Amino acid sequence: MAAAASNPLPRHIAITMDGNGRWAKARGLARIAGHKAGLAPVRMCIRECGSRGIGALTLFAFSSENWGRPAEEVGSLMGLFLESLEREIAELHAQNVRMRFIGERRHLPVRLQARIAAAEERTAGNSGLKLQVAVSYGGRWDIIQAAQSLARECSSGALRPDEITEERFAKALALAHVPDADLVIRTGGEQRISNFLLWNLAYAELYFTATLWPDFALADFEAALTFFGNRERRFGHTSSQLGAVQGRGS
Repeated sequence: MAAAASNPLPRHIAITMDGNGRWAKARGLARIAGHKAGLAPVRMCIRECGSRGIGALTLFAFSSENWGRPAEEVGSLMGLFLESLEREIAELHAQNVRMRFIGERRHLPVRLQARIAAAEERTAGNSGLKLQVAVSYGGRWDIIQAAQSLARECSSGALRPDEITEERFAKALALAHVPDADLVIRTGGEQRISNFLLWNLAYAELYFTATLWPDFALADFEAALTFFGNRERRFGHTSSQLGAVQGRGS
């Protein structure tokens, strides 16, 4: 713990919580049991980010591609989202967490949409950890909806095409209210982005672990922070350039 604490911390961590189904299968359980077991590491990550002063945490809970899974699993997941929101929102609010959901929520059950809106409204004034939950989300969808929004502004005459800068485009994305992700954690052994925050991961450090999400413990979280703290983040510059800038700032 001390080693991780001595290193720079990310401002924003994004996590792809992979391996719930495999965790359940290995135990002879239904896949939904893995998703339920995955709630414990979610609580741990929220608690640790909040206590360490990490400003934002984004969790990839259900992708736009996940709608193609068996109907029974999708239905069970929607029920779990609803149940978890109803059970956890009071504690999140007490922890001063501001909660937002990103994704195409029109596809979600109406009752879940209502609970999402209520959770966002209840925590809107909180000033602690900014928690984003990506549900029915895809990085390509995010970019397309931003492009459509800007196209409508251009069509109405409120915006000229040459006024569309990277900054203006970023403000039309789902995560306009938080910094780009500094660290991405993916559990479950896969080493790919899988259509997650395609714009916002431009300079993120990517940390992959074979640990299945329900088994992701504090030690695993510490290992990811240590990995991040040991990275040299150059953002296209050279090491010597970074050294010169740091020297001038000292």
